[in-house]
Amino acid sequence: MNELVQIQSSSAPSGFVDRKRAGWLLSVVFPLLPVAAIGLQIASGSEWMLFSPLIVVYVLVPLLDAVLGEDASNPPAAAVSGLESDRYYRVLTWLTVPLYFASLVITVAWAVLTPLAWPAWLALAWSAGLAGGLAVNTGHELGHKRTRTEQILARLALAVPGYGHFGVEHNFGHHRAVATPEDSASARFGESIYAFARREIPGGLRRAVTIETRRQARRGRGFWTLHNEILQSWLVTGVVQGGLVAVLGAEALLFLVVHNAVAWWQLTSANYVEHYGLLRGPGRHGGYERCRPQHSWNSNHVVSNLLLFHLERHSDHHAHPQRRYQSLRDFPDLPRLPGGYFGMFVLAYVPALWFRVMDPRLLALPHVQHDLARVNRGVVGEDRDLEGPRG
Repeated sequence: MNELVQIQSSSAPSGFVDRKRAGWLLSVVFPLLPVAAIGLQIASGSEWMLFSPLIVVYVLVPLLDAVLGEDASNPPAAAVSGLESDRYYRVLTWLTVPLYFASLVITVAWAVLTPLAWPAWLALAWSAGLAGGLAVNTGHELGHKRTRTEQILARLALAVPGYGHFGVEHNFGHHRAVATPEDSASARFGESIYAFARREIPGGLRRAVTIETRRQARRGRGFWTLHNEILQSWLVTGVVQGGLVAVLGAEALLFLVVHNAVAWWQLTSANYVEHYGLLRGPGRHGGYERCRPQHSWNSNHVVSNLLLFHLERHSDHHAHPQRRYQSLRDFPDLPRLPGGYFGMFVLAYVPALWFRVMDPRLLALPHVQHDLARVNRGVVGEDRDLEGPRG
């Protein structure tokens, strides 16, 4: 605790003060929203308090994003190295990992051991799944870092919703093929989120297994080895979720099915809005150009970014995957979402509205200029080499 206090009191050099420094604590406590709802139920005596996380995520946060707007400011270049080395920011990501496990255990136990009407039970399971989706986001942030501690914590975070294959698939698959027809995690122009999910979820799993099989083969091992990063995370999932079912019974299993499905759906929702319709141009040697900031949709909305470790500054993330969340930058002339992620998720769930809002925005981008040949329509050409990180 003394170390954390000391870290909190420090700041980046060059006289720069991060105005969002304390605000990043919201990303730490956000996974506890379902637990807070249980507290509200206990205090009020009303199980309908279990709906409060859904109202916060799908109504309140989008409204706050709309009212409070965006912050496009960047840290000065001279301050970036200090921000990157400031342990306070990385400690925040570390602290969230045990909170995800705590939130999962508490919500499952409460749902099973407390008599609830089925709508309230389902609301709690859905809310717990939203927290599980946040675990994938934290695993995403940690998984891009090279320290052994953060790699291990990433696999633990991904174990919460049983999405242990994400790290391999995302780092070595999605980041290489992003914004191309070959990428199962890049949504195509005119593709609804529901059609995208049918392609993205199984496609991501297949790609992860293929990549990890090849990675282990290069080391002289088969897929079924404890060195397999996917299996390491899945093993933790089996122990934790299997243990909950063993102790709490079949109702816990049903709860976990809903929890995991919602968490997976949250990731699908994020993947959908992050690259919808964007296409990398031809590269110098017949493949695709390297990924640039213009190949991801960006958002500077303050509230949702503070809740998601800056995930919405996705353009800089794909251009510089190892850059830590507090240092991610905005650029001029980026593809820009009209709202934060949670509001965009709601919009995506109504495809007609999504297409009405986003298709004109996509086609009007400076590098598209209403040319359908410059958008991702899912037309896969010949097998090409992809210029970019290969892992």
